[in-house]
Amino acid sequence: MPQIKVIIPAYNEADSIGRVVSDIPEIVDEVIVVSNNSTDNTEEVAEKAGATVLREPLKGYGYACLKGMDYIAQLPKKPEIIVFLDGDYSDFPQELEKIVEPIIHRNIDMVIGARIKRWREKGAMTFPQIFGNWLATSLMKLFFNARFTDLGPFRAIKYEKLLALNMEDKTYGWTVEMQLKALKKKYSYEEVPVHYRNRIGVSKVSGTVKGAFMAGVKILTWIFKYSFK
Repeated sequence: MPQIKVIIPAYNEADSIGRVVSDIPEIVDEVIVVSNNSTDNTEEVAEKAGATVLREPLKGYGYACLKGMDYIAQLPKKPEIIVFLDGDYSDFPQELEKIVEPIIHRNIDMVIGARIKRWREKGAMTFPQIFGNWLATSLMKLFFNARFTDLGPFRAIKYEKLLALNMEDKTYGWTVEMQLKALKKKYSYEEVPVHYRNRIGVSKVSGTVKGAFMAGVKILTWIFKYSFK
């Protein structure tokens, strides 16, 4: 079995992070929760659940993911697979095994958990999220002939392939940056249908007008940047 490490960005997810960590299958070698300047007891709850806890004071989804990657880069033994998922319990952590299956058994480079409509709890995705996903994936299909249907946060990628992407986005554009760069590098990829439920607590992105707008701008910026390179 390849070594698998999970990175979970978390900002004030004390009510949910323990459940997320506890539900991750035992095939995972280490769960890394990156507290993104949390002001509640997210860190204590995550540690109690068995996670390695890092602290990233600069707020932003990408900042947190990069912090997790920096930590892994310092380890003497590197993992074969990195999994990302959210700390709000909207994803089903136990589905991690089917997310990594195409990498382990068919040598696929990257797998995206696609939040398909029939497996989504009512209200789990807001209209801006649904529209933004449709627009972004439609543009990727138009410009790159991509087969993506979602920018879902629950995803797995070979560690060496992740490093080669030279990820740089610090905030909302992390997911689309990864997918665009994977397309440019002609990585093999698949989508795996996953369940999705209403998150615990209020979303820091889709739960606010500003967050939804800024996420949309960042996603479109990345797409057009790569479309005209």
